[in-house]
Amino acid sequence: MHVPNLPTLDRLDATVPADLDVSKVATKWMEEFSSFVQSGDVEGIVGLFVSESHWRDMLALTWDFRSFHGLPAIHKFLTDRLASSKLTNFHVREELTVLQRPYPDIAWIRLYFDFETQIGLASGIVRLVPQPGSQWKAHCMFTNLEDLKGFPENIGGLRNPAPNHGKWAQERLQSASFDNDEPTVLIIGGGHSGLDVAARLKCLNVRALVIERNPRIGDNWRNRYEASDLCLHDPVWYDHMPYMPFPPTWPVYTPALKLANWLENYAEALELDVWTSSTVVSARKNASWTWDVVVDHAGKERIFKVKHLIFATGIGAGEGKLPSYPGMDRFKGQILHSTQHKRATDHAGKKVVVMGACTSAHDLAVDYYEHGVDVTMYQRSSTYVLTTKNGWKHIMEGNYWEGAPPVDIADRITASFPHLMAIGLNQRQAIKIAEDDKELLDGLRARGFRLNMGTMDAGFALSAWDRAGGYYIDVGASQLIIDGKIKLKNDSQIAEFTETGLRFENGSELPVDVVVFATGLGDARNGVRKICGDEIGDQCKQIWGLNDEGEIHGAWRDLGVPGLWYMIGNLALCRFHSKHVALQIKAMEEGIFGVRYSAVE
Repeated sequence: MHVPNLPTLDRLDATVPADLDVSKVATKWMEEFSSFVQSGDVEGIVGLFVSESHWRDMLALTWDFRSFHGLPAIHKFLTDRLASSKLTNFHVREELTVLQRPYPDIAWIRLYFDFETQIGLASGIVRLVPQPGSQWKAHCMFTNLEDLKGFPENIGGLRNPAPNHGKWAQERLQSASFDNDEPTVLIIGGGHSGLDVAARLKCLNVRALVIERNPRIGDNWRNRYEASDLCLHDPVWYDHMPYMPFPPTWPVYTPALKLANWLENYAEALELDVWTSSTVVSARKNASWTWDVVVDHAGKERIFKVKHLIFATGIGAGEGKLPSYPGMDRFKGQILHSTQHKRATDHAGKKVVVMGACTSAHDLAVDYYEHGVDVTMYQRSSTYVLTTKNGWKHIMEGNYWEGAPPVDIADRITASFPHLMAIGLNQRQAIKIAEDDKELLDGLRARGFRLNMGTMDAGFALSAWDRAGGYYIDVGASQLIIDGKIKLKNDSQIAEFTETGLRFENGSELPVDVVVFATGLGDARNGVRKICGDEIGDQCKQIWGLNDEGEIHGAWRDLGVPGLWYMIGNLALCRFHSKHVALQIKAMEEGIFGVRYSAVE
């Protein structure tokens, strides 16, 4: 994976004038850019960028998620897509256009603008860096489709204005029953990702039905191990859901049971059509390339014909990835995956080893310790650790924070950094976080806990995007390890299971009664295979991890099978990208979807 250079002032051989007029520079650059766009002058546009530059597009020009690195790639992209995209009406948003100095040796003008394409309304963010002779050129461009012309969301002034006297309850029951019609979209999974995209589709007048296997929305959180003790590791400002943000009294870190109730209330308040206690038995493509979907609804079978099928079942679809070791068959204790764990008190009085040392393993170990269970964490390889106190301050303050910009603006600012381009920034950030976390990290090292600085030494973000793991955001478990309250074993690899525990390659043994594997989840495509069959599963693209451009594989767009989508990610990613999924489906349904300009994978 290539790490682009950062646009440092020494590399640019430039300085920032003390009397800089940000508005004047931004306006001049945008006027030149707009003029070259209107005349179709690709050479002129490229001349406004520095040699090592980047352009990230989400649907606006490509109908895909693409990141183009370097002038040759940007030149080809514009040659192929500029004319057909028909970009017009560029407008600088001066209130969001500012000079930023993220580090003493880096400066850019963040220019925020709106524009139109042939079929939609769009936004953009470009970062201008100084050049010798007081010129400014673009280093990083982001363009994003916001809405479709003629098909606005039914929100605000476009909400339903008609009074409803005594008919609302009956209309809700009728809508959710689908007795007289069929959904255009069927969504498998009623967690936050499924509800987000259902809400987006509803606001675009696309009929969608959410199928949730649990008796209540939110049970995926209620039923997690000792959910009463579990909370999110992300702060509230990062986690708002579309159309209905958390109230200002909400705690910074959301308890699991509180989130469960919120999801249930969210579905009710936004009038989403949901079938609980229901499962999708099978889904098969028919001759007309729509889906024949068999649903078991509280014991009764219903067959739908739908155009779009969205999997909102999470990374690995809840399937545990269980490693294989010699002797597992003769072990007389219990072996389970973290996804099968219910409550620590199930193992009261027993010796437990948690296999793994990332987020789930830490949460499980804390759960066991707090319920008086003898627990050992087995660390197979090093872990990246950051605290919520110091880590989030560096990563989110100024963007997702109290008093920060509205979350929709924060989402676009965050997305405007292509993942590869941001590696250098993340590496610097990881160093600062480690300095602030030094006392805790030194304590872990003294205990023997093995640490790293994240994938490519880039801290949290790259590990999340590329591996969906490998880290722990500390909410208390690290101190328990330091204090020896959670025991640690990591001095040797496992050789085999014995009847009574584990034997290691260095000859040591660990007697245990219960082994819980917190070793990650399986391939998300396995969930697709179970419902859609192997033929469809074989056609699916990889889901999650970064491709050569630094975009996430398979999520929120073309999955390799027409009408098949995968909605995935944390609360923030699903809030943002649920709109992208809904816009693509709406454009297809209205016959205005263009041709994808996709990367070769």
